[in-house]
Amino acid sequence: MTPRVSVVVPAFNNADYIEQTIDSVLAQTFADFELLIADHSSTDDTAILIERYAADSRVRISRTPAGGGAQRNWNCVSQAATGEYLKLVCGDDLLYPAILERQVAELDRLDAGVAMTACSRDLVDGQGRVFLRARGLNGMYGRIDGRLAVRSIVRSGTNPLGEPACVLFRRSALEAAGWWDGTNPFYIDAGTYARVLMHGDLAALHDSLAAFRVSAGQWSVRLALEQSSQAEAFHRLARELAPETVRVTDVWRGNVMARKAELQRRAAYAVLGKRMRPAVPAPEAS
Repeated sequence: MTPRVSVVVPAFNNADYIEQTIDSVLAQTFADFELLIADHSSTDDTAILIERYAADSRVRISRTPAGGGAQRNWNCVSQAATGEYLKLVCGDDLLYPAILERQVAELDRLDAGVAMTACSRDLVDGQGRVFLRARGLNGMYGRIDGRLAVRSIVRSGTNPLGEPACVLFRRSALEAAGWWDGTNPFYIDAGTYARVLMHGDLAALHDSLAAFRVSAGQWSVRLALEQSSQAEAFHRLARELAPETVRVTDVWRGNVMARKAELQRRAAYAVLGKRMRPAVPAPEAS
C-alpha cells in the first residue's frame, strides 16, 4: 500500500548525527509514512550506522554514487519516494514528534491549490541544545499566494521558510517544479521553494515543529562566505519567475538584507565556537 507521506534523508558524512535524525523520524505520532535514506558515498561511518535500521519495515536504504553534489542525492532520493506528500530532512536535523501529523492535517484541510506547508523551527548547536526558538516565517501566517510568498522570501534576504525539514510538499508540485534546483547551492532549498510556489500557494504554521542544527561540519556553514552572492543570484531568478510580483525594488532590498544577514551569520558562528562541535562521549568507567 502506498504511504501518505515519504520522508527522505539524503545523507552525506553525517555519522555524528544521523542516528538522532533517523530516530526523530521514526518517533512520529503520524504513522502512515515511509522513510527513504540515501547515502551519498560517505567516507565516514554514515553508511554503517544507517544499515542498523534496515530491519524496520518503514525504512528503505539506497546508495547514491559519488559526484553531482547535494542536488544529485536530494533528487535521487526524492524521485524514489512514492507518497502523496514529501519531506526532505538533512542528515543532521531533527523532526519533533507531531510535525507530520500537523502538516498532513493542514494540507488535507486545504485544497490542492496549496503546494506546500512550512513551520517555524528551533536552532540547536552541535550538542543538540536549543539556542534560538521558533525562528522563521517572518510574519507569514495561514494561506498565502505562492507568488506573494516568493516576494516575502526575496525581501527578507534570507530563507524565512527554513530548511527542508520545516517543509512538507505535495510530491506532484515538487515534480512539476523540476525537483531540487542546485544552481545556487546555498539556496537549493529556497530556490526550489520558489519554483514550487509557481504551482500553488503556501500554508504557514507558526508552531516550532523541527530543529535545524548548526554544526562545524555542516554544508551551509562552509558556504556562509558565499551567502550574499548566491542570494543575489536567487533574487534575480525569483524576479524572472514572477516579474509581476517581485519588483526591482524587492530585489534591491533583498540584496541589502542578504549582505547584512551574511555578516550576522559569520558573527554568530564565531560566537558559537565550540558549541558547533558534536558532544564528546564520556569515558567509560574502568
